[in-house]
Amino acid sequence: MVAEVSQTLDRGLRLLKLLADSSQGLTVTEMAGRLEVNRTVVYRLLTTLEQHALVRRDIQGRARIAPGVLHLAYQVHPLLRDVAGPALRRLADDLGSTAHLTLAEGSDAIVVAVAEPTWTDYHVAYRVGMRHPLERGAAGRAILAQRAGELPRTGPRYVRVSDDCRGGTPGVASPLRGFPGMEGSVGVLLLEDVADEGVGDRVVQAADEIAELMR
Repeated sequence: MVAEVSQTLDRGLRLLKLLADSSQGLTVTEMAGRLEVNRTVVYRLLTTLEQHALVRRDIQGRARIAPGVLHLAYQVHPLLRDVAGPALRRLADDLGSTAHLTLAEGSDAIVVAVAEPTWTDYHVAYRVGMRHPLERGAAGRAILAQRAGELPRTGPRYVRVSDDCRGGTPGVASPLRGFPGMEGSVGVLLLEDVADEGVGDRVVQAADEIAELMR
């Protein structure tokens, strides 16, 4: 037996996904073409989504994701912490460094999950909810590098900085891959700058593990 679905809701969700994947926004004509519906249907969908602050249109008429989506995203953070927690704890204990999961929110990076090593006397303190510009720190730069296509598919897929957002703290981070509309990274904060490629490889492994669990 085939389950019944709401065609209107299905189209609205597909429209949100289209806009989430478009950094420049889309016109009504572009959306109608991609959804394979007429412009009148798109106008009705946009009006409804605008009333819920999920979509906005600029003065050129291009539609983009609106801040209302962020409110929904906040509700996902506890779920992400539950999913990523075990992998972050293993990463923290393997490297003896504070591990974290960070998501992009506008032009900022926001920390949504943190795990500290259980066996070290000293490690860098970090807390959930910390926010900083994407350009500052390994976590945000990994997200930007992934967005710009600057990280290779093979070879090192991580970013290393000697001055992270914690005032001189070295950091290593690798982006999450395979999530249209959600940009994030997994990283560690180190007590000292190290050139060991094994650190970067272990961070990439953790990022891939968490990405797989979130799919």
